[in-house]
This record gives sequence, C-alpha cells and structure tokens, in this order.
Amino acid sequence: MSDAEPIFHMITPLKHTSPFDVNMAVDAGFHVISANVEVGLKDVVGLTQDAMFSRSPDDAKRTVLFIGGKDASLALDQMKAAGGALFPPFEISIFADPAGSFTTAAAMIALVEKHLVGKRPEGLKGAKVQIYGATGIVGGIAAVIAAQQGAEVTLVSHRVIEDVEVKAIDFKKRFGVILDCAVATDDAEKKALVPQADVILTAASAGVEVISREVLEAATSLLVAADINAVPPAGVAGVGANDDGIALPHGVGVGALVIGQLKYQVQHQILKRIRNSDVALKVGVLEAYELARTLSA
Repeated sequence: MSDAEPIFHMITPLKHTSPFDVNMAVDAGFHVISANVEVGLKDVVGLTQDAMFSRSPDDAKRTVLFIGGKDASLALDQMKAAGGALFPPFEISIFADPAGSFTTAAAMIALVEKHLVGKRPEGLKGAKVQIYGATGIVGGIAAVIAAQQGAEVTLVSHRVIEDVEVKAIDFKKRFGVILDCAVATDDAEKKALVPQADVILTAASAGVEVISREVLEAATSLLVAADINAVPPAGVAGVGANDDGIALPHGVGVGALVIGQLKYQVQHQILKRIRNSDVALKVGVLEAYELARTLSA
C-alpha cells in the first residue's frame, strides 16, 4: 500500500459542505479534507480528473471523492459522472451519501429486516411496505432498497399524488424498481391505507407525527414500523427515539436514534475501509445497505 497521505475531497451542490460529514471523515482517520461547494454536474468530471491525475497511480488510490448535497438524484448523476471519468491505472475512491440518506435508508431497511425475522420467514420479499414522507431524500432511497429486496412498496404523499409519481418514475429509470403511489392527507385516508401494510416507514419532517395511535390501531397487518424523526413528537405514535422493537397495537416499532446509531456505524466503517484500502472503492446505495445488514445481524 502507498504511504501517501489519504485525501478526502468533498463536493456538494450546496453553499456549504456538511459539518456532519467532515466530523465523520476526521473520526475515521482522514487528516486532509478539501471542501468544494456549489459544484454542478458539469463540474464533476474536471474535479475528478484533477484529483486522479495529480497523484501517481498508487497514490491515486489514497484519494477519495465524497459526494454530498441534499438531492439523491443529483448525487447519483454526479457519482455516475465521476465514475465515468476514471480509468486504470488512475482510479480514486468514490462515496456518495447525500444528506446521509444512503446510509440512513440502508440502516432503516436493515433494522426492519432484523425485526421481520421470526415474523415473516421470507423477509421483505412480497411484503407490503408503505412509506410516509416519501418525497424526502431518505424515504425515496429506503423505497428503492426495499423494492430491490422484493417488497411491494407504496410511496405515500401527504399533499398530491404527483409529488411521489415523479419520484417513482425517476427511480424506475435509475434502478428498475416498480413503486406504487398513493396520497393520504389526513388520518381518515391513512386509516384506509394502513390495513394492507406489513411495514410502515416514516421519513417526514422533524417533529411531525405522521402515524397517530388511531391510525396504528387500524394497521391490523403491521409487523414493523420504523421512524427516522428524532425530534418530538415522533413520526409514529408510541415509538420513542431509543426504542428497538417496542410493542405497538400491531407489530413493533423502531426509533430514530436506533436507526441513527446503525447509520453512524455504517458510514464510519465505509470511511475507514476506503481510507485503509489499497484499491479504489465505489460506494453507493447497495454497498451501504449490504454493510448495514452485516452490522445489524
């Protein structure tokens, strides 16, 4: 392995890079961090080439491009552009995790699978999964992962169905997954939807109760509900942030900090692996999910 200093190049389309991701990189052992802000898709190839051609082939493998932001589709496009600029022997590692969404969604689905053990032998395959707050970045990626595992996923909008239909079309093109769409603007409409759900995921804005106790009581087929909202009130009534399998009227609940703890472990381990690898790595949604499954077992 080269003894060159690992360099962590962060790119984001936003005005500021994420302090969260900077801290994570430092805690994983990176000492040299470069922050590139307001990076558009057209800028990615040039930045990638600058990072890879400025070091010898061996040292290039000690170079990382981290793709952040708050737009999953743009991050995926940027990751594709960066990957397309690489060729042997000038290859660098690429890791995309916009707003922590890839690692958070991976942790969420891995924990759902953990709690399905013993309740549903086939796991997510064929399970009916409803995602509330599906227009958000985490909910959308969680939908993709669940669908890739064979779940029948419904994206639920709290405004108009067109909001989630756009996302379903995009993810079908990108990942080949089929996502159903629905709208539920109030508890009455949610109560009409949830009886069919084996799994309910809430990924809405912080401090918003999405699934009330009354709605939970109507979810007669529910096995697992998971929530990523750590700000009271919880997204799912009765599910505290530190709950890991708390009993609900039907099924069990998993709270935001339990998901967050696994998300942290996933991101930390990915960063350490990249830093210590003697080959260039490419880490996206699938790789984050596979690691989350391993760590949650």
